[in-house]
Amino acid sequence: MFETTLAGSLPKPSWLATPNVLWAPWTLTGTPLQEAKEDATALAIRRQEEAGIDIVSDGEQARQHFVHEREARVARAATARKLKFTLPGPMTLIDTLADGYYGDRVKMAFAFAELLNQEAKDLEKAGIDVIQFDEPAFNVYLNETVDWGVPALEKAAEGLKCTTAVHICYGYGIEANIKWKESLGESWRQYEETFPALDRSKIQQVSLECRNSHVPPELMTLLKNKTLLVGAIDVASDRIETPEQVAATLKLALKFAEPERIQACTNCGMAPMTLAVAYGKLRALAQGAALARKTL
Repeated sequence: MFETTLAGSLPKPSWLATPNVLWAPWTLTGTPLQEAKEDATALAIRRQEEAGIDIVSDGEQARQHFVHEREARVARAATARKLKFTLPGPMTLIDTLADGYYGDRVKMAFAFAELLNQEAKDLEKAGIDVIQFDEPAFNVYLNETVDWGVPALEKAAEGLKCTTAVHICYGYGIEANIKWKESLGESWRQYEETFPALDRSKIQQVSLECRNSHVPPELMTLLKNKTLLVGAIDVASDRIETPEQVAATLKLALKFAEPERIQACTNCGMAPMTLAVAYGKLRALAQGAALARKTL
């Protein structure tokens, strides 16, 4: 119980990309860049292992956006632990694109869901244990999420035998997201409208924000059939949590879900942070999960 994992990205080393920047530009080109990407991926996995993370990821070291099969194989060769990779969900993906062909957002979403499904199956063949689809758009387009967002997500995950997850967050700890969250008021109830549809879906895990969030924790009861990736690490602050704070977040989740359905996770990715802060937070996550296990 309380396996530890992370929701997405980790900071890239300065010899690979500009540090502390989201979508950071590469510092190298050509063959040296490819070699540096592979080295950074292996290093990120080793650092996660040293921090005590159970389900590791590539930390999105080799990409500015999303994944390619080559990077998945490099990461798989670097660890014997369970390995997670992230992909954009269909709704979030089309929300970043201009439509000059389909003329219909739903048709466009399902077309891209089929492409994502092909990519996901290639990742599964490369040995990936958990494929997570990132859908922050689910917190913006609430009615559309229920009507066609979740069905499109299921299409993207269709036929997969590995574990499937969806990550629904309130964004990185960058200024634009912080300002948006300030506009949401004291109680963030977006999950209330979308969780029932997700609970009826075939997606197995749901990643949600908890630490320093205004999400009412009782909304976790709407996910009775899912593994909950409980965000016990705040990615909008450079302050490193204590193990006791992480354990307290996990204990709070126990009021609403059985311990075997809870994993300890981060609220979102940590790409804009410094390496020291990000890996300090991962160590706290692992130590806090261990502390929570002892107190059961």
